[in-house]
Amino acid sequence: MENLYQILAIIAAFTFIYSIFAGVLESISISDAMVYVVFGFLSGQNGLNILPLDIESEGVRLLAELTLALVLFSDASGADLKILKSSLSLPSRLLLIGLPITIIFGVGVGKLLFPNVSWLEVGILATMLAPTDAALGKAVVSNPKVPAQIRQVLNVESGLNDGICVPILFVLLAIVIPGNMEGSISDLVVHLFVEEIGIGALVGASIAVLGAQLGSFAVRKNWVTKTWRQISLPAIAFTCFATAQSLGGSGFIASFVGGLFFGSIIKVYKDEMIEVSEGIGNAMSLITWVIFGVTVVGKYMGQLTLPIILYSILSLTIVRILPVFLCLFGVTLDLESKLFMGWFGPRGLASIVFAVIVLNSNLPSGDILTTTVTCTVLLSIIAHGLTANPWANRYG
Repeated sequence: MENLYQILAIIAAFTFIYSIFAGVLESISISDAMVYVVFGFLSGQNGLNILPLDIESEGVRLLAELTLALVLFSDASGADLKILKSSLSLPSRLLLIGLPITIIFGVGVGKLLFPNVSWLEVGILATMLAPTDAALGKAVVSNPKVPAQIRQVLNVESGLNDGICVPILFVLLAIVIPGNMEGSISDLVVHLFVEEIGIGALVGASIAVLGAQLGSFAVRKNWVTKTWRQISLPAIAFTCFATAQSLGGSGFIASFVGGLFFGSIIKVYKDEMIEVSEGIGNAMSLITWVIFGVTVVGKYMGQLTLPIILYSILSLTIVRILPVFLCLFGVTLDLESKLFMGWFGPRGLASIVFAVIVLNSNLPSGDILTTTVTCTVLLSIIAHGLTANPWANRYG
């Protein structure tokens, strides 16, 4: 119990101190995730050892999942559907063409750098690092200086690509791990995609529409107090996520789709609710990244090798940027816009969740895969954190 109070005191004190200096750090392009991870790493066993965290992987995974679900729901709720409808072909290209090409490129580079790792395990690695992160990309998608069309496209891409990658990951894991697969591969693929995406979208839309209608009715009747009005959006977000997960669907798809429907229906107090949920999401992100720094970074950074570092660099550059250019071929966008969209595909919470799943699967090359994901996320936090505001302001 004393350790628990010690952990609470340190994290709470750090949160307060960071809140005071957050504006100063952001003005010099130091992102919050960079500070959180460094603090976690320095506070863990490899540093001062003042945060005696020994959290089970499931705990880290659940916290990261809930954080990502809230970020996805909040971002989708604030999306401008009019702008999105006018440029719907762009996120469709990124998701239906760019995402598969990214995975294929990731497999090719992985097999070249890790010749002793099987094709299927390299495919798992490429899938874990294919989705972009909505939380780390928030500095770009929330910057009003960036053209609205580009912001909405990147927001939708990051909101849906992790949910699409979930069934791909599970299919590969089912094939790799003996005794996990029943029936043919084609049956498994169809089943997982229909189940994950279909159930996720249906659950998210249904719960969000019902919740938004009930909320709007309660507001008109003046039943809802200001305090509880602020809690409603996070509550609906977690309901969408948890319900979809419990029914076998993708909670991430449910969260983003639910956010789109909720935001399109709710009109009164919408901005206030989104602002509060973003504050809660920021607090959850802080805890998630600190735990990541203490438990994951401290454990796996000692296993870095040159191939792992090279793969991480290529994953954030060629493996991401080239597919964006290919899928946008023929689209009337200038070179900088395509390069901007290609570069700002940060890796973060979704990749961490996938890494925890793989870590619990006891794959032969599990340590290599987890270390590569950890290295890629860390490089992404640094590279995208340092370039987000300067390039966004210049581009705008």
